[in-house]
Amino acid sequence: MDPDSEFVDLAAEVLKTLADPTRIKIILALRREQELSVNALAEIVDKKPSGVSQHLARLRMARIVTTRQEGTSVIYQLTDEHAVKLVTEAIRQAEHSVSNGQLPPHHHSPAERG
Repeated sequence: MDPDSEFVDLAAEVLKTLADPTRIKIILALRREQELSVNALAEIVDKKPSGVSQHLARLRMARIVTTRQEGTSVIYQLTDEHAVKLVTEAIRQAEHSVSNGQLPPHHHSPAERG
């Protein structure tokens, strides 16, 4: 975790990839459901399947999601827990940004502290 690390630029690319509300929703949906098809994800995030496919392609190129075939369907799942942790921390930071000096919701729930 050194500022001179060779991974700093790659970390910035990961954050850029995640810096989209639809992609955040996709990650949260996959966290909750484990595996989903494009159509199921499109319904959850309230977007057209073609648009969700484009977001999934970016997430797949960044190795944040993986796929498997189920008949004629492609099923998506998270590669690991790291993207979820980044999204969770970003949401927690957002809660702090709008808390007006009050404790944000994640400080009130024991399940959300860990």
